[in-house]
Amino acid sequence: MRPDFLFGTPSWLSGAARTLDLMGEFDGYNDSPTETEADAKALLCDWHAVGEALLDAMKAFSLEPQEESEQTAR
Repeated sequence: MRPDFLFGTPSWLSGAARTLDLMGEFDGYNDSPTETEADAKALLCDWHAVGEALLDAMKAFSLEPQEESEQTAR
């Protein structure tokens, strides 16, 4: 799930039409049936982003060269 799932993805044509939309009629959002479901989707998306950040950090840490003193201590 994308972090911006609440925002609609406009087409090229609707993007061009927004230049003439002075009253904001083309602004669209993805809806959920209930507030609880929308909150659950947002929370799931947040935790997914946290998990990806942790995974990236673990990969970066495992690729770092270790100093010789740290290697002999193990």
